[in-house]
Amino acid sequence: MKNFLLLILWMPLLTFAQEDLLAEINKDSVTNEYAIAAFKGLKIVNFESTKLVAKKELTLIVSHRFGSIENGFDSFFGLDDAVTRLNFVYGISDGFNIGVSRSSYQKIYEGSIKYRLVNQQENGFPFTIVGYNSLMINTALDKDNLPKLKFKHRLAYATQLLISRKLNTNFSVEIAPTYFHDNYVAINEQDNSQFAIGFGGRYKLGKRWSLNIDYGLHLNRASTSPFRNPLSVGVDLETGGHVFQMHFTNAQPMNTNGFLGQAYGNWADGDIYFGFNLSRVF
Repeated sequence: MKNFLLLILWMPLLTFAQEDLLAEINKDSVTNEYAIAAFKGLKIVNFESTKLVAKKELTLIVSHRFGSIENGFDSFFGLDDAVTRLNFVYGISDGFNIGVSRSSYQKIYEGSIKYRLVNQQENGFPFTIVGYNSLMINTALDKDNLPKLKFKHRLAYATQLLISRKLNTNFSVEIAPTYFHDNYVAINEQDNSQFAIGFGGRYKLGKRWSLNIDYGLHLNRASTSPFRNPLSVGVDLETGGHVFQMHFTNAQPMNTNGFLGQAYGNWADGDIYFGFNLSRVF
């Protein structure tokens, strides 16, 4: 599976020159000396992309994950077990965003910042580098089940360095070294501080369509952990002022700590989740 993934992400692809549509989505607050944005959505699938919201713009991202399709009609192919995340992102400047979100998965509230460190240039620096930091509060933890629970145990943190390169008009890739920390972990053998590397890519199929894929490699998962590395495959559709992303993934959680540390699904068994991200610019 890993070899197949790397082949998809890094295999040289034949491309055809074509202009990007939808200036509102293309806009990544850069001047002509910079390469056009490597990604059209704020997320590849689960992982953050290097795209930012422009100054004074507000973007709403509605993310939805149905339950596992493995159970078939018993859960109506996941419809009965769906979770939703609402995420508002505002551009303080062209290179600095703030976000707030709420997810029905573990009733998590999250605050985040995202900031561009450097842009890829057409005849200069070869990468776009963006930082991402988030703070999460798990409000679903119950004192009846965890008598020693304190507020600090509800907190979790994530820090990512997002490094992308637009290789040509159609093909973009990203790598995302990640550190995340959970003050409470359900598995005693699991370290609270965890490390992962994310890989992602986008290949443009047409003027409005693209194929997206991302994968997270957990570097210090406990040997007794039932969780797996998240693999997600989907398509982006650009329409008017928003991007509609549809995908399959083995991770139902949508926050960084969740999909990296708590992905239950197994692609080999068909234990995967269908979902979508819908971004709307205001």
